[in-house]
Amino acid sequence: MQKIEDYALIGDCHTAALVGRDGSIDWLCLPRFDSASTFGALLGNEDNGRWLVAPVSTEATASGITAERRYVGDTFTLVTTWTTPDGVVETTDLMPHGDRRADVIRRVRGMSGSVAMHQELRIRFDYSAAMPWMRQVPEAGGNAVVAVAGPDAVVVRGPELVANDHAHTSDFTVNAGDVVDITLTWFPAHREPPEPIDVDSRIAATEEWWTDWAASCTASPVYHDAVHRSLLVLRALTHEDTGGIVAAATTSLPEEFGGQRNWDYRYVWLRDASLTLHVLLDHGFESEADSWRTWLLRAIAGDPADVQIMYGLSGERRLSEYELESLPGYDGASPVRIGNGAFTQYQGDVFGEVMIALQAARQLGREEPDISWPLQRALMGFVEDNWQRADNGIWEIRGPLRHFTHSRVMLWAALDCAIRAVEDFGLDGPVARWRTLRSEVRDEIEDQGFNTSLGYYTQYYGSTGTDASLLQLAQVGYLSADDPRMLATVAAMEAELLENGLLMRYRTEDGVDGLPSGENPFLACSFWLVEQYAASGRLSDAVTLMDRLVGYSNDLGLLSEEYDVIGQRQAGNTPQALSHLALVRAADAIARASSD
Repeated sequence: MQKIEDYALIGDCHTAALVGRDGSIDWLCLPRFDSASTFGALLGNEDNGRWLVAPVSTEATASGITAERRYVGDTFTLVTTWTTPDGVVETTDLMPHGDRRADVIRRVRGMSGSVAMHQELRIRFDYSAAMPWMRQVPEAGGNAVVAVAGPDAVVVRGPELVANDHAHTSDFTVNAGDVVDITLTWFPAHREPPEPIDVDSRIAATEEWWTDWAASCTASPVYHDAVHRSLLVLRALTHEDTGGIVAAATTSLPEEFGGQRNWDYRYVWLRDASLTLHVLLDHGFESEADSWRTWLLRAIAGDPADVQIMYGLSGERRLSEYELESLPGYDGASPVRIGNGAFTQYQGDVFGEVMIALQAARQLGREEPDISWPLQRALMGFVEDNWQRADNGIWEIRGPLRHFTHSRVMLWAALDCAIRAVEDFGLDGPVARWRTLRSEVRDEIEDQGFNTSLGYYTQYYGSTGTDASLLQLAQVGYLSADDPRMLATVAAMEAELLENGLLMRYRTEDGVDGLPSGENPFLACSFWLVEQYAASGRLSDAVTLMDRLVGYSNDLGLLSEEYDVIGQRQAGNTPQALSHLALVRAADAIARASSD
């Protein structure tokens, strides 16, 4: 079982694959991020589907084979250089962009000597539940093999494959100067196999597209490489046609190894969408931010009572959760879940996050669509009628509904944004009523969310514990980062939630979330702490923590959801949009503090 950080991401802005250090694609859902997997070894073993292309490894040669990998510039073209006792080869893995096909290219190039290569193809459609019927189709060209099961089909072209114990394999030798191209293309099973891809032109066009996209980025004065790659990751996780950004490319990678906190993150959270819009605007991606805003407005259109915390890539609302029997889980961590039951939850904080994002676009002069302000007015009407409801909170608590302090603050922020939209931009609305309600919400927070005897804000009304989400109080302008109440809350977090130098979300052993206790620290929480340190005059602490967090990226700059400090390994779904969003915001905060 490879570590999570051993995987590289390749993608075409419709879906993505994870390529291991050993040359095996162990996760790929076709044709969309949220489709059923074609290769699922990530959540099991090779029998659950994988595609290996690597030098032949025997007991005698294994220790003499090394692999170094990199992305080509500002792209997701992955180049792995294999050094063996017999020579050097490069493998280039990518998913071509822009042709509206679901293709994977795996190019093998001989650099020196003569290297024996091995390919092993195990296609398992429908989350490993469907063993395909495979047949040679010579008329499709390129030693084509077609695999079909139900609605799905792929065609693989390259060195001739032979059947071998529920797998198809090929062995070939690459000499210096040789180039061997292998391609896989998904297509609906009721259609004929697509024509072969022009490998040279698609590689060139894909690299040009990524390079051009990255060129419009406003450079970061600090942590430049980490910020740049994080922005690229956010683009790679964005579905090009719909504009929806998945929280991660995977499902059910465990928050605690061997545990039950395994969730499907291949959907779009309003929270992530809002933060992404903010980050894109701050770094020069104005047209992308406009596309994001359009997705956001489509998603929330309709009755405000029906607003969900998350949606499918196209705005699908029904994301029913179920458990798979066909995949045993990453290193045995089960259950493997598809869908996410949290879509039915009520989380008051999303109203604040949506309003903050749309206000940011307004402040930066982005032209507002006609539908935008009427929708926001409707949202505010719902907030007025429902602000006192208990909810599930930002962490999607599956225990009892509570009055979470963070949720209340975000509702305050929603009202604040609506008021400023009227006062600063001349939009219409019952601003006097909103001002009165904003004061009422604040009074309640100060009375019930701030524990006067302890001197800090608590996770929910009546509790004594704290919560990392409270770091957002300063971020949304509820109070300043150096306000004594904020500083006291941070001190309480440091005392209660800091473990091995990273910040936990909250104490899971308290039973607040209705699940067995135990998880690794969420990286986003520690990035929020960096932001707080930088904004409150603790720049040295901010830089120290930031350096540590950036160091948890893998060799390609990718971050998962969590980090196991004791085991020194990444945990949770990967790559995680929220981790990369929080990294960019933390770097921006350090840059601001450094220039003051």
